[in-house]
Amino acid sequence: MRLFDAHCHFDFPRFDGVRERELANAAAVGVGGLVIPGVRRADWDRVRSLSAPENGLWYCLGIHPWFISEHTPQDLADLEALLGGRPSGCIGVGECGLDALRGDLSEQLPWFSAQVGIAARLNLALVVHSVKAHDQVYAALRSGSWQGRALIHGFSGSYQQAKKFIDLGCYIGVGGVITHGRARKTREAIARLPADALVLETDAPDMAPSGVPVGENSPTYLPAILAQLAKLRGDNEELLAEVLLGNAGRLYGLAPEVLAAGAAPG
Repeated sequence: MRLFDAHCHFDFPRFDGVRERELANAAAVGVGGLVIPGVRRADWDRVRSLSAPENGLWYCLGIHPWFISEHTPQDLADLEALLGGRPSGCIGVGECGLDALRGDLSEQLPWFSAQVGIAARLNLALVVHSVKAHDQVYAALRSGSWQGRALIHGFSGSYQQAKKFIDLGCYIGVGGVITHGRARKTREAIARLPADALVLETDAPDMAPSGVPVGENSPTYLPAILAQLAKLRGDNEELLAEVLLGNAGRLYGLAPEVLAAGAAPG
C-alpha cells in the first residue's frame, strides 16, 4: 500500500534529531510522503528547509489563527509574493482558519479570508484549521466564492457539516480522532461520507491516535488510522488506500506517484 500524510508538522521540535529515522520507519510501512504546513512567518524558512519533493516531502505556508497577533498586513502581502514565485515543493496555502476555542473569531476572520483569496488567485490548495467554527469557515468560503481545492484539516464534526464542505469542493481530513471511541459523532460522520472526499493525515506530533502518548504522534501511525477508517466503513484497506492517495493527489494538484515519491508501489 502507498499512503500519504496530508498534514504533518514535521518541522516541530518533536522530530529534531530523529527525522531521518522517522522517515525511514514511515516509508517501511508504506508512507510515501507528507505535507508540512507553515503556521507563522517566523517558521516559514524552517519549513521550507525541510522540503524534498524527490522524497515526498512537501510544504505549504500560511498564518494560523493562533498566531495572528505576531503578524502585520505586510506579512500577507509577502506571503502572496513568495507563493506567487512558485517555490519548489510548495503546494498550498496554510495552515490558516478559525478557532473558537482560542482567540476571537472576529479578529481571525480577516486573516483567514485574506488567505482564502491568496489560494484562489494562485490556484493553490487551501489547508484549513477549523475548531468549533465549521459554520463560520463554511460561510467565509461561500462569501469568498471559493471554487478551489481545500482540506478541512482534523475534521471533528457532524455528517451535515462535512457534507456542506464536500458540496463546496473540500476534502475532509481523517486523523487519529477516529481511533477514539468517544468521538462517536465524528466516527459516524466519516463512515457515511463518500470515500472520494477523504484524505489521511496525522497532524503529528499532535492529534495522537488511541494508545499513543500525547505529543508523540508520528507519520508511522498512518496505517493504524487507515485500518480504523476501513473498519468503520467496511472497506478493503488496500483498495481504500489507493482511493485516498488519489484524493490527496487531486487536493494538492499532483500525480499520486509524484506526491508520494518516498514509497515505491507495492
